[in-house]
Order: sequence, then structure tokens, then C-alpha cells
Amino acid sequence: MRDSRETFVNHAFVTGFPVRHSRSPLIHGYWLKELGIAGSYRAYEISPEGFPEFMRQLKSGASGLCGGNVTIPHKEAAFRLSDRPDELSAELGAANTLWLEGGELCATNTDGRGFVANLDERAKGWDRISTAVVLGAGGASRAVIQAVRDRGVKAIHVVNRTPERAQELADRFGAAVHAHPLGALPEVMSGAGLFVNTTSLGMDGEPAPEIDFSMMDEGAVVTDIVYVPLKTPLLRQAEDQGFAIVDGLGMLLHQAVPGFEKWFGRRPVVDETLRQIIIHDMDSHG
Repeated sequence: MRDSRETFVNHAFVTGFPVRHSRSPLIHGYWLKELGIAGSYRAYEISPEGFPEFMRQLKSGASGLCGGNVTIPHKEAAFRLSDRPDELSAELGAANTLWLEGGELCATNTDGRGFVANLDERAKGWDRISTAVVLGAGGASRAVIQAVRDRGVKAIHVVNRTPERAQELADRFGAAVHAHPLGALPEVMSGAGLFVNTTSLGMDGEPAPEIDFSMMDEGAVVTDIVYVPLKTPLLRQAEDQGFAIVDGLGMLLHQAVPGFEKWFGRRPVVDETLRQIIIHDMDSHG
């Protein structure tokens, strides 16, 4: 008699509002094909008003989905409405990855893991630094700060136009994190080994202010979580000044790995073929 498990197929999702620009279906579709897995991964555009019902159906099994990714503006609601959020998502107050396990909806946030995995791949040894500078104190900066702190970086300087928002992050993430106004940027960059832009400066070709990176450690790495364009104005400036740079695309690719493993039971690999597929899609669609 044939084992019924052979025909069991998992279906996963990404949801956001809007979600049509998400490249997650392309990423997971590539891995499903590459690994020969008979599953699916689809985008569902769900409004904030409709999200609680979407979560209810996911929990009940009525949706036929085993889990998925959650993007803007649903990350905070996904955390609140899950049954079993982990410590990472609890500290962030936001989840981007959901899966059903033992009848409960579990939640985590893989953004920070994606961020450091990208640095590990493209700037090996980056974590030997003692000081990092994070520009911006919006939602995107939280996972970055958490991940850099958890890798043992002793001092993380968060610089923001509104210092009160930076202070909220310092209060949330502990003694290693220090809040500063924008004017303090040159001072805190002195001797730093990592600079991270978490703002939208330079996104979609918008201009960005000139930044002098020369006071940073000579082996410092400059990275940007923006990946459209792939080489943002801030990265171009840093490269022109002789610093190693890491673009933000790898963060998108690496943050997808843990979810795929939860839903489909195989750990995928971020390879150059996948990276080129996404770059081609970016070039085609802008």
C-alpha cells in the first residue's frame, strides 16, 4: 500500500498590503523547483482590516496553508495574533515568518538573521568589530540592531533625525545601544567598523546626502538594507572612499531561508543563480 505522505503537498504564502512587488514568490519558487519539491508559494494581498480573519483561517487550517511570510503593514499584527511567538519576535514586537506546529501558529522574525547572513557571506570577519553605526530608527532598524547586538558588538550608535525615536530603541535593546541626533554622525563614526543605512535615503534613485566615511576604521564595512538600486548612492560614496560595501539584496534572500525550511522540510541555499534571477527581475520591472 502506498504511503499517503508521498502525496502530501505544502502550500505557503506571503501577505502584505500592497504585496504585488514582493519578490518572495520568485525566491521560493526557484527553491521549490531546484529541490524538486511539489509545493507552492503564493502572494495574498490582504488589507489591515482583513488580516485578523486571514490569521484565523490560517490557524484553523481552513486556508490550506502551512505558513508563510508577512510583510508591511502586518508584521506587528502577525506577532500579536500568533499563538507561540519566539523570543526574537517578542523583543521586536513584530513577526515576518509564521508556521503551524502541533496545532499552534508559531512566529519568528528572520530579518536580523538575513542581515547578518548577508554580511557573513560578503564581508567575512565583519563581526570582529567593537563599534557599529546605524543610520535611522524606523521599523527596519530594529532587527538590524538586535542581530548586531546578538553577534557581540559592544557599542551600537543609532543616529536619527528625531533622537527620541533612537532613544526608544536604546531603551528596548539595552546598554550596548546608544541614541544620537543626526548632528552627532561624524563623531560616532570615528573608528567604527560597520555602518548600516536603514533609512530610505537613495531608494529608487533618490538623491542622498554626502557622507564622509574617512573617519571610520580602515577595514570598515558599509552596508545598506535598501536594494533598489543595488548600489545605492551611500554605497557608491563609501566605495569611492575606499571602503568595502555590501548591498541589501542578500538580506532579502537570506531572510527567506528559515521559513522555507519550516514549510517544506529542506534547507535551501542562497546561490549566485538566484541572486542573478532577482537582479534580472529588478532590472526588468524597476
